[in-house]
Amino acid sequence: MVLELLSPPCELPVVDLSGERAEVAKVIVKACEEFGFFKVINHGVRHAVVAEAEEEGFTFFKKPMAQKNLAAPAYGCKNIGFNGDMGEVEYLLFAANTHSIANISKTTSTFRCRLSAYIEAVREVACKILELMAEGLGVPDKMFFSRFIRDVESDSVMRLNHYPPDKSQYSKVGFGEHSDPQILTILRSNDVGGLQISLQHGLWIPVTPDPSAFYVNVGDLLQVMTNGRFVSVRHRAMTESHYKCRMSVAYFGAPPLHARIVAPSVMVTPQRPSLFRPFTWAEYKKATYSLRLGDTRIDLFRNPKL
Repeated sequence: MVLELLSPPCELPVVDLSGERAEVAKVIVKACEEFGFFKVINHGVRHAVVAEAEEEGFTFFKKPMAQKNLAAPAYGCKNIGFNGDMGEVEYLLFAANTHSIANISKTTSTFRCRLSAYIEAVREVACKILELMAEGLGVPDKMFFSRFIRDVESDSVMRLNHYPPDKSQYSKVGFGEHSDPQILTILRSNDVGGLQISLQHGLWIPVTPDPSAFYVNVGDLLQVMTNGRFVSVRHRAMTESHYKCRMSVAYFGAPPLHARIVAPSVMVTPQRPSLFRPFTWAEYKKATYSLRLGDTRIDLFRNPKL
């Protein structure tokens, strides 16, 4: 049971990807600096691709528990992390590639086809956004960020979180407070609320759901690769009092395990020296798995010279 005073929903940045490119890039950069989180409209992903992926997710989660358990280790329930983190959630978690989807036991060919189409579509949205970020930041190589998730060895993952109806009087923690360790997250949910972001310590802002849009948040690696200019926002999911399931579908764009994570030279100046020491995604991922869900990981990789 969680009893907290929440901030009213605020006007979060809205990025219209159909707008003039230079202006869209400016809006994205400002949103990442001030919020680390924004809403994307006119993203170009066909409604059918989104609707079919959601349909497959709900179909899977409606199965009897014995059948869902056969999909382990991709399937999990309540036990969120590796160190005792718990929540009111069941989920599917798998690498964002066709081979990984095909290996999920007890899923149909239709499931595999539809989820693969969804991954391909949102990956393109993620790459477009990352390339606009690079342009907005003045990075000469506009593919500096997106190249990591276009790589065939990208460690990107997909996660479908399913939160059952909660008919109790009080909200419960569906998925606890955390930041995403990867580069960028592309999130979509149905029309049930529950997502909250924290822009100030201890102050939570509810995010109004919009099934027609994607929500994007900065991950830890992108904070490092922008030398702290962008903020990896902390967020959580609550099971609010309602009579309808909430399901979110998240694409976590990540580099290959061997990729070296550093900021481009344009982001490092004498006035703003490098805030973080170089490391690989494999090193950071290992640190992530060694800590509890809400623990701060990024400080472990601060530049010791500062």
